[in-house]
Amino acid sequence: MTEPLHGETAPSSPLHGEYKVPGGKLVVVDLEVDDGRIAAFRLAGDFFLEPDEALAAIDAAVTGLPEEASAADIAAAVRAALPADAVLLGFSPEAVATAVRRAIGRAADWRDYRWELVHPGAVPPAVHLALDQVLTEEVGAGRRNPTLRIWEWDQPAVVIGSFQSLRNEVDLDNAARYGVDVVRRISGGGAMFMEAGSVVTYSLYAPGDLVRGMSFAESYAFLDDWVLQALRSLGIDATYQPLNDISSPLGKIGGAAQKRLAGPGGAVLHHVTMSYDIDGDRMVEVLRIGREKMSDKGTVSAAKRVDPLRKQTGLPRSAIIERMEQTFIGLTGAERGDLTEAELAAAEELVRTKFSTREWLERVP
Repeated sequence: MTEPLHGETAPSSPLHGEYKVPGGKLVVVDLEVDDGRIAAFRLAGDFFLEPDEALAAIDAAVTGLPEEASAADIAAAVRAALPADAVLLGFSPEAVATAVRRAIGRAADWRDYRWELVHPGAVPPAVHLALDQVLTEEVGAGRRNPTLRIWEWDQPAVVIGSFQSLRNEVDLDNAARYGVDVVRRISGGGAMFMEAGSVVTYSLYAPGDLVRGMSFAESYAFLDDWVLQALRSLGIDATYQPLNDISSPLGKIGGAAQKRLAGPGGAVLHHVTMSYDIDGDRMVEVLRIGREKMSDKGTVSAAKRVDPLRKQTGLPRSAIIERMEQTFIGLTGAERGDLTEAELAAAEELVRTKFSTREWLERVP
């Protein structure tokens, strides 16, 4: 076996990366790293690319780039190498770059983990938020398998984002009048109005390696792709709208939020609320939805802005959730599980010490 010359490093073992473009095709890359640079790069996938010579041009453009090249640098190199008449269908230079970064970072895929799907009964709103923190920490520490949790509600609530102003977002007098609980979550994003049977909410508790090599925007699209597949199978033309919306031609369906926890595990909390049969009039009485925010969305009415799943499918809420669960199990091989007594106890303690306190709720007054 020939030893590398002094000052050189031996080529790495072959690296493999994949990226499924949300709503598009699968991008697959194989490469090596030789003396700090990408070598033996090969692109493959079920995308469409014309002319044929463009494939070799992409391979040549990526080969020789520094190992630490950013996704933006890789995408720029691919774009610059493409023939003027090149047509890319189902993928993009950015998708190639994401696959490369995932290969170099040794990112994992859905089926690299043993997933659990839990769908317990309704709990108070503050317990839902505490469970999000507890379960994300448990996945990060390796004490729980990566998990999808479906939420159930039996009381109305407003859930505001971690950085939102309480008094700017919520009409507290109307919330009290209608018995609407107001709570604050650990992730950013906007306020959500919840009523029993009116929304479909889920949380993903995933290892950081699942989204390694992705920007925040890419990870939102990646982690929501499975639910887009489920909605499309029900006849909804669902699409991802950056940064964090799920939409259809008839309007917005829901929104996502994310929190990445520090530490060795680096777990990711990704949760989504979609409207099923929302009371738009009550929502605008409780939420202070400013004119500027509504005009930014191209609408004049908050009640019209959110398009319920019931109207688009004609199905019971339970049937939509069942299809979502079937789709997720098919993608990940998830097994059905449950919350543990220790996790529920930890969540209750967090409610007492954090999520039910005025200090937390009013941390941004």
